[in-house]
Amino acid sequence: MAAMTSRFRRLLLNAGQLLIALFVVALAIAALRENWDQFRAQEIEWRFAPGWLVLSVAAVLTSYAVLVWAWRSVVVSQGQRLPYWEAARIWALASLGKYLPGKVWSVAGAWVLAQRAGVDPSVAVLSALVLQALAVASGVMVGTVPIVRLLSGEGPWLPLAAGAAGVIALAGLWGLSSERVVAAVRRLAPGRLAALRALRKGTLAVALGANLVAWLGYGLALWLLARSILPDLELGFARAVGAFAAAYTVGFVMLIAPGGVGPRESVFVLLTMPIVGPKAALALAVASRLQLTALELGVALPFLRRRARE
Repeated sequence: MAAMTSRFRRLLLNAGQLLIALFVVALAIAALRENWDQFRAQEIEWRFAPGWLVLSVAAVLTSYAVLVWAWRSVVVSQGQRLPYWEAARIWALASLGKYLPGKVWSVAGAWVLAQRAGVDPSVAVLSALVLQALAVASGVMVGTVPIVRLLSGEGPWLPLAAGAAGVIALAGLWGLSSERVVAAVRRLAPGRLAALRALRKGTLAVALGANLVAWLGYGLALWLLARSILPDLELGFARAVGAFAAAYTVGFVMLIAPGGVGPRESVFVLLTMPIVGPKAALALAVASRLQLTALELGVALPFLRRRARE
């Protein structure tokens, strides 16, 4: 009976996420149709500037490095020893699991790879889950402003919304550090997770800060990418950061969408279309997707080849 209830809940969750994902995509399609004349009339002058593209790639890789450091910091806080490059290998390979439906494969990959590296797999999984929660919390903090701006314009709601998002994120940070959370995780598999320690607020605060820095890096990469292919585009740095964080976070929480494909691009188009126009927004969404996918595969490939040689 309990198994049937669990399967029914998962079915409802998947169905709900599918409906939300379809709704978000439908909103973007409706917005493009509504602005179809502008879409056809908008002229885009493509000019490839390799220097800006190199800087954009460097910004993405720097964000990756910061996130690896944050994940490793949480692992080390649990009494584990993990060299940075080994942490980078686990992080890069496990991250590819997000392109499979459900995104649980990233966590499963972290479990297997950490065990092979001599790290308690339960610690690796807990750290991965914590970093995912902090990524969502910080993404909400950074991405709230462009969403509110889209819905209500430039009114006084912007600072209030950002403040409310910050309070929610800090409340989640406080809850993650409690003994009760770790005790609840231990009860899932008491024999394997007994070594888990309570998470320190200082460690989580540093990890949250690292995620905020990573969002800035991703936004900078998007801004530089736009300069590398569409130099005449009027997309400010702050708007690039906020739009990217909001779109990526929505795509991330849509577990049913592999890699957030569909919802992420839809939210990005909705948030940037009023600024850069429909055609440029769609072009930039596709370019950003291609860049990040290529870099994620490119970063993981050397580790895959090294594993094959071993």
